[in-house]
Amino acid sequence: MAQKCRRERFSMLYYLSQWILEWSAGTSHEAALSPLRIFRYITFRSAGAAVSALVLSWCLGPIFIQWLKQLKFGQDYQDKAETGGQLHARILSKRGTPTMGGLLIAVVLDLTALLWTQWNALIQLTLLSVVVLCGLGFYDDYAKITEQSGKGTTSLVKLCVQSALGIFIAFYLWSLPSTSSLISEVMVPFYKHPVAVGLTGTVIGIILTTLTIVGSSNAVNLTDGLDGLACGCTTIVAFVFLVLTYVAGNAKTAAYLQIPHVEGAGELTVFCAAIIGAGLGFLWFNCHPAQVFMGDTGSLTLGGVIGIIAVLIHQPLVLVIAGAVFVAEAVSVMIQTGWFKYTKRRYGTGQRVFLMAPLHHHFEKKGWHESRVVTRFYILSVLWAVVALSTLKIR
Repeated sequence: MAQKCRRERFSMLYYLSQWILEWSAGTSHEAALSPLRIFRYITFRSAGAAVSALVLSWCLGPIFIQWLKQLKFGQDYQDKAETGGQLHARILSKRGTPTMGGLLIAVVLDLTALLWTQWNALIQLTLLSVVVLCGLGFYDDYAKITEQSGKGTTSLVKLCVQSALGIFIAFYLWSLPSTSSLISEVMVPFYKHPVAVGLTGTVIGIILTTLTIVGSSNAVNLTDGLDGLACGCTTIVAFVFLVLTYVAGNAKTAAYLQIPHVEGAGELTVFCAAIIGAGLGFLWFNCHPAQVFMGDTGSLTLGGVIGIIAVLIHQPLVLVIAGAVFVAEAVSVMIQTGWFKYTKRRYGTGQRVFLMAPLHHHFEKKGWHESRVVTRFYILSVLWAVVALSTLKIR
């Protein structure tokens, strides 16, 4: 046990509780301190992580918001629609609202993971992704603020960093005997056997891993256009993966449901709980009317991390179902952009499929109030979350 504790020394509360138990063994304090064994249970640590992340967000939120205001990290530039260059008029009333609130989410996730998770390769990859994507988002937001434009860094830079992260994670997982099957065996929802293995599976797995991380990160980024929309939908998706990671980490349950068992995935359950707590805590300040925006600092991070967790439990395609709202937002932009360019090249005048893209702006243009759009997207997110969870039994 002592060796195990030293190996997992980064789990602060777990390590401390086990050290106390070992110290008290055979003493008069043993019985009184025996309740500390509860720290060994993933369910308890998940609950602790969710509550800790929520409380930390509540406590640090006002401090972060005031700090961002003092640094003048506000959105004073004109934010334009993703296609057609149309001005999003509603944003004018929110100019000056602090952005880069994603820093709060990243800090809370890191602190919570330090307190409650037992570090393993899966947790380390996830936290590495938080740092990399948060840095990329911060760079993009800072460029927008300093230039006072909605441009920020180029799409090429974003794609290069995200792709490099995805490829690194894919090759790292493939290189380890204990995790190589996450890449070399391709799983699809509603089917219990791999659809591709060996060299073919490895090539598809590397591509699928990269696309999952890049696509999820950018899809959540595109969804982040209304108060509380991206944060709330991400929290709902995180609940889906809280269940999936717990099942994947439990050998008996995974065998019963005939899904891939991933050793150590239970710690990702604790991290998903932290995402839920941090998401709800940030939503406290981000709901309409928003006191702070998460910016690319938060949306790129949350989207990428959800994608990485899906890869780490061998369920990347389930994310397409659970995150159907994000998929719809991204697809609407691709359709709008593609059709506009095609019609402009063919007819000389660009035409649009939607009134505005991403999709949530289309419904705003149709006269839906911002809160109505957000609430209805929440309902759709819950619906697709239930469908995603059904993949556990329908195979």
